[in-house]
Amino acid sequence: MRGESGSGSVLGIAVVAVVIAVAALMIPVIRVLAAVGQGWAAADASALAAADVAVGIQPGDPCESAADVAASNGARLDGCVVDGAVVTVSVEVAVVGFRLSIRATAGPPGGSVGHPGASALAPPRARQPSWSVTEMSGRRRHDRE
Repeated sequence: MRGESGSGSVLGIAVVAVVIAVAALMIPVIRVLAAVGQGWAAADASALAAADVAVGIQPGDPCESAADVAASNGARLDGCVVDGAVVTVSVEVAVVGFRLSIRATAGPPGGSVGHPGASALAPPRARQPSWSVTEMSGRRRHDRE
């Protein structure tokens, strides 16, 4: 019986060590999920702001507006394409050694100001953003569309 003395303490220490290891491994995962959410919000807001300018609701340049909104949301504007009243932007956020590149498109319902049934001043609507992850060195790229 004496040989089993203290085995509960060893088991308790092992359980605590496993819990700490799992928690430490979850930190990067949580950071990536937060960055994806931040990137989606920045991409959506940037696309909507640029579309507001493209349809004439706000003055200025659509891509400059998108860059300002992206920066205020902790992202960097990586690309901006204006096709009439429809604007597609790409923003990047950096996290855990990777860059997340997220695209979003916004414009009036139907894609153009003059389509039947749409008001010329209809507020732009965002479409589902898409994202990709690029290693900081730029050697690998994983796309999700």
